[in-house]
Amino acid sequence: MAPVKVGIAGLGTVGSGTVNVLQSSAADIARRIGRPIEITHIGARRPNPHCDIGDIRVSADVMALADDPELDILIELIGGTTVARELVLRAIANGKHVVTANKAMIAEHGNEIFAAAAEHGVDVAFEASVAGGIPILKALSEGLAANRINWVAGIINGTGNFILTEMREKGRDFADVLKEAQELGYAEADPTFDVEGIDAAHKLTILASLAFGIPLQFDKVYTEGISKLTAEDIRAADHFGYVIKHLGIARQTSDGVELRVHPTLVPKEVLLANVNGVKNGVMVEGDAVGPTLFYGAGAGSLPTASAVVADVIELARTLAVPQADRVPYLGFQTNGLSDQRVRDIDEVECSFYVRLHVRDRTGVLADITRILSEQGISIEALHQQDVDGDSPVPIVLLTHTVRESAMRQALEQIGALGDVIGDIMRIRVDTLGA
Repeated sequence: MAPVKVGIAGLGTVGSGTVNVLQSSAADIARRIGRPIEITHIGARRPNPHCDIGDIRVSADVMALADDPELDILIELIGGTTVARELVLRAIANGKHVVTANKAMIAEHGNEIFAAAAEHGVDVAFEASVAGGIPILKALSEGLAANRINWVAGIINGTGNFILTEMREKGRDFADVLKEAQELGYAEADPTFDVEGIDAAHKLTILASLAFGIPLQFDKVYTEGISKLTAEDIRAADHFGYVIKHLGIARQTSDGVELRVHPTLVPKEVLLANVNGVKNGVMVEGDAVGPTLFYGAGAGSLPTASAVVADVIELARTLAVPQADRVPYLGFQTNGLSDQRVRDIDEVECSFYVRLHVRDRTGVLADITRILSEQGISIEALHQQDVDGDSPVPIVLLTHTVRESAMRQALEQIGALGDVIGDIMRIRVDTLGA
């Protein structure tokens, strides 16, 4: 049979990895789909020494790939949400299937892209957009399709997980570890997307859509980063039997869907608490299967290329299959997507970790517990550290489950007390079914 012809837009880390995987696994790939996959066109401004492209045609203008009549599949690996979106929409309009690793583009423009793809009868595959080489999207759309998904919780940013792991295992400060992460290439010069949760919010948007059958709604994800965490919080969490992880959590409730990214205290015995370093891990609880864990490399040239090439193989297998018989873009038929609302963060109910510093005066703790009680908040555990002289006294407490709005109001009142020094740290607690 004639080869499946693909074009690769972008020859960076993932692009070069994709070239290498397609070349090194060419024989096995051909055995899997019954015909070879051939790279016939690459869009790149400069060569990459980490891959050998031989005499493959190269265009500096990536739009040339979208207009190439020979291509069956366009692989978009340039990143960003402007040129990439234009490239993908143009390729779709020209009848090409698309594979992408671009989580920001899918999270922010996926609804538009899928509508265009449906109109032109082509597929858009994006397994590599979430958790690198972990096949979590296929698991949600196919492997767990018999389940009603109750919740998804994931460590889906390796940079943030590396920072928190180093802080916990070596007692280091956030700024110190972030600098090392940048030197090692785990974090960008501007680390905002990683440490403030934007990257994880893009990925959670996609996970939630496949889990619950809802449209992509990135603008409704509550997002909170890890830059304010201190070594003191890491130690205090450990004292109470928890590990702090930066989680993306999507939960289905009777009153809507929760979409939130934030630091979270997780019990040490939960499997996700033991996903360390730059690794990713995603837990999914289904009504039939119960809790499951997907673990592996969340980024990198070859792990991400593994997911990209898997999508290419899947599309190559179904090139002649009518669109109505293919797996839907978000795992649910378009007319079956749910319109259930996304809950505001103030409506969420969970337990909390609270850390504050107070002057060593009689009655301060009584004032704090009174304010909590007035908001209907009960304390599960409390630790007050002894200090010398007139040093501020650290107080750490865990609450029982409480509505977010009540916790916020209580902390505003506590923060206004004259004997409370500095900012109050508040971190949500989630047992993840433990």
